Amino acid sequence: MATQHQPSSAFSFLSKGWREVRDSADADLRLMKDRANSFKNLATSFDRELENFFNSAAPGFSVPAMRSSPPAEIEFVKRLQPKLSEFRRAYSSPDFSKKVLEKWKPRAKIRIDLSAIKNAIVSEELGDGIVDFKRGVKGSRVGFWEGLKGEGEGETESETRDWEPIRALKTKIREFDKRSSSVEIFDGFKNSEFLEKFKSSLKSMCKEPQESKEVPPLDVPELLAYFVKQCGPFLDQLGVSRDTCDKMVESLYSKRKNQLLLQSVSEEESSLLGNGNINDELDLRIASVLQSTGHRYEGGLWTDRPKQDFSNNERHVAIVTTASLPWMTGTAVNPLFRAAYLSQSKKQKVTLLVPWLCKSDQELVYPSNLTFASPEEQEGYIRNWLEERTGFKAEFKISFYPGKFSKERRSILPAGDTSQFIPSRDADIAILEEPEHLNWYHHGKRWTDKFNHVVGIVHTNYLEYIKREKNGALQAFFVKHINNWVTRAYCNKVLRLSAATQDLPNSVICNVHGVNPKFLKIGEMIAAEKELGQKAFTKGAYFLGKMVWAKGYKELIDLLGKHKTDLDGFNMDVFGSGEDAHEVQSSARRLDLNLNFQKGRDHADDSLHRYKVFINPSISDVLCTATAEALAMGKFVVCADHPSNEFFNSFPNCLIYKTPEDFVAKVKEALENEPYPLTPEQRYKLSWEAATQRFMEYSDLDQILNKEKDGVKPSRDKGKLIGKSASMPNLSELANGGLAFAHYCLTGNELLRLCTGAIPGTRDYDKQHCKDLHLLPPLVENPIYGW
Repeated sequence: MATQHQPSSAFSFLSKGWREVRDSADADLRLMKDRANSFKNLATSFDRELENFFNSAAPGFSVPAMRSSPPAEIEFVKRLQPKLSEFRRAYSSPDFSKKVLEKWKPRAKIRIDLSAIKNAIVSEELGDGIVDFKRGVKGSRVGFWEGLKGEGEGETESETRDWEPIRALKTKIREFDKRSSSVEIFDGFKNSEFLEKFKSSLKSMCKEPQESKEVPPLDVPELLAYFVKQCGPFLDQLGVSRDTCDKMVESLYSKRKNQLLLQSVSEEESSLLGNGNINDELDLRIASVLQSTGHRYEGGLWTDRPKQDFSNNERHVAIVTTASLPWMTGTAVNPLFRAAYLSQSKKQKVTLLVPWLCKSDQELVYPSNLTFASPEEQEGYIRNWLEERTGFKAEFKISFYPGKFSKERRSILPAGDTSQFIPSRDADIAILEEPEHLNWYHHGKRWTDKFNHVVGIVHTNYLEYIKREKNGALQAFFVKHINNWVTRAYCNKVLRLSAATQDLPNSVICNVHGVNPKFLKIGEMIAAEKELGQKAFTKGAYFLGKMVWAKGYKELIDLLGKHKTDLDGFNMDVFGSGEDAHEVQSSARRLDLNLNFQKGRDHADDSLHRYKVFINPSISDVLCTATAEALAMGKFVVCADHPSNEFFNSFPNCLIYKTPEDFVAKVKEALENEPYPLTPEQRYKLSWEAATQRFMEYSDLDQILNKEKDGVKPSRDKGKLIGKSASMPNLSELANGGLAFAHYCLTGNELLRLCTGAIPGTRDYDKQHCKDLHLLPPLVENPIYGW
């Protein structure tokens, strides 16, 4: 019933609009006719007043009297002629015409004061006749226009020209009156360019019924292809890859149907389809069929309230991460730099949301027993650290959410609903650093419901870490599907720093991290010393990283232990601190390796500038920040042939080994040679400016932030083709909403949370968090967050 009602409603709307246009045109025609009649009445009234004036001026005149005294008539005309000439000059001047036109309204009439001329003529009465300006005396009344014409014939040519404006005006009035009395005006309106444009716009808004009828109906293979395409989320959870789904769709969706689709769309759309894929073609095919029936999808089970529109206002970007300084980890440092460089653009305001730890957890996580009594104190530390390294004061907001440290997972987990710490008025764009980590136990509002666009950035290869634990394969299997689950439910786009990470839904691979500007300055200093002929590197090889087995220490000890004789005399310094420090050092001593272990320190420390070779054998990293920093300082880097190092392949100082034997060869090559100086292009590629540019492009933020203000068109897959399928239900979004709802229900059960490794009491934050962050207790209704 709804499908049948839609076309009739649209037709009624168009009919009503056309009636309004027609009524408006009729009203304009009536007004034009009234004005034409007003002109006509004006001329008639003017003529009648002059006739009355002549009749009243000499009521006793008679024709015989005029004929009997010709000399008196001539004398009267001579006396009257100067006054009439003055009358002509006054009323034929441009000022008089201008005043008449200014006062010309539909019911306005021009009244001319003829009292002066009347008095002059009365004073010159010559008997009982009426003056005839054409032939002398006439028995009938003389019209005003005829009198003017007669006088013009008796005057010179220059005097006749004085009356030309009046004569032309009278001619135009007569022509307009004749035209207004016919259908010529309406015919002109009917054939006008305005009407043609209006009809064209109506056709573009609503296709003709004939066009809709030409769209062929869907057949069974097409319906099956679309069903398989929309079931992608379910098949992905069952282990069926996206490539397999695409092949199934392509086999079901025949080439013959592609041809039919191209015939039913416009030339512009056909050109787009020619360069598209099978999924885009199927979307447009389904949309064209639904459009021909008049059906429009108006939401489904998970439709939420409308989000705030920021298209005409300043945009807001919220960056949510899982760690904070002074913990020197990638998820603390890189999001901080991202916030600083994104805030340099005036197009958006930036908020960095970091975890706040109670004092007991701070003592476990932060180095050198550094603790903070308040969030304001920690914020000051973060801003000072950042300004020292970037050289500029970044204008962005830092906020805190409650977090707790998990000793088993060696990471910080959120407590409560993290999304509530971003006010609804600023809920525009969210960047989730480690989206799987943030959402494992997330029990709160769905991110994609609150924000207009949600981007996840994957930092860590959790599957690689889990496989190293007891029953690692089984745990990795469950974690893989949970990661798919939460990223699909809570993210619109996912960025993977390298192919070493898990293949997640809606994900692309791009390195969106840069290096601290301080490392680039160190590299420039080293290059300047080399140009002066000085020896820049005075030390050999080193390794730096958190001292846990998964950070490459296992691979390093295995390689050095296996090729100890091949690298005879090779010494290496190792900088790091961590939970596995004692075991790592014990293994090195047992194998009698020449490794000098030292406490962890900042990679930019002066004591590390003179090392020439950085060795990083880790294969668990997603994208090693220390490798990028070493390259920025102009050092050699020896690393494994692994997807995490693919970004560094283009740098000549990056020596990649494929086998253990190749490792020995690369180490010797680096120790015996000098690194190449970095080019300006290579320096820029490592910078945060380039990383921010890549992030804006691959996350689609450049289009989202610019399309409303600068008229940038959305990408083809997000705009022209996918936009045409807005009238049909999206089963993928329906599935994602179902996954989010199921996740919310499961994470609300404390027993299930504890069974899957959650920290007890993290569904809501505790009293200490309330005290530190000045929050209301979670069981009390909070008017700010709407609990």
